[in-house]
Amino acid sequence: MANIVFNIAKGRVVEFYNRVKGNDPATSALILIPIETAGLEADAVLIDVDTVTALLAGATNEQAAMGRKTLTDAELAALPAPDDANDRYDIALPTVTWVAAPAGNAISKMVVAYDADTGGGTDANIIPLTMFDCVITPDGSDVQLTGATFFRAS
Repeated sequence: MANIVFNIAKGRVVEFYNRVKGNDPATSALILIPIETAGLEADAVLIDVDTVTALLAGATNEQAAMGRKTLTDAELAALPAPDDANDRYDIALPTVTWVAAPAGNAISKMVVAYDADTGGGTDANIIPLTMFDCVITPDGSDVQLTGATFFRAS
């Protein structure tokens, strides 16, 4: 499984999650962005992007038919305590369902990004946090992303 933490977010993912959960600002959210298999650039290239605009500026494409999911404070679990026994900090996403996800191009990756202003921001203001393998071919049926750790600091 090829997972990355974008360089812009290293050392910041826990804080961005905490800001959304704490409703600070009230317009903040985590955004799930499905990424198509076709045109997907190498992790070594994508890890250096600083915005969602930059992420999608090259050959990498968002799978727009399925669409993004916005996770606000209401959807996120309380920030967990650090795992002192294993000397790490894990943060998980909730289970998310795209109901009757429209048929579209195959997906290979899912990006978790931070948006401080869901009401007025643009992709140029959204910070990519992590990207993980997520193989899906939407066909009109429900697509479920089972809640699991999307970030581990160790």
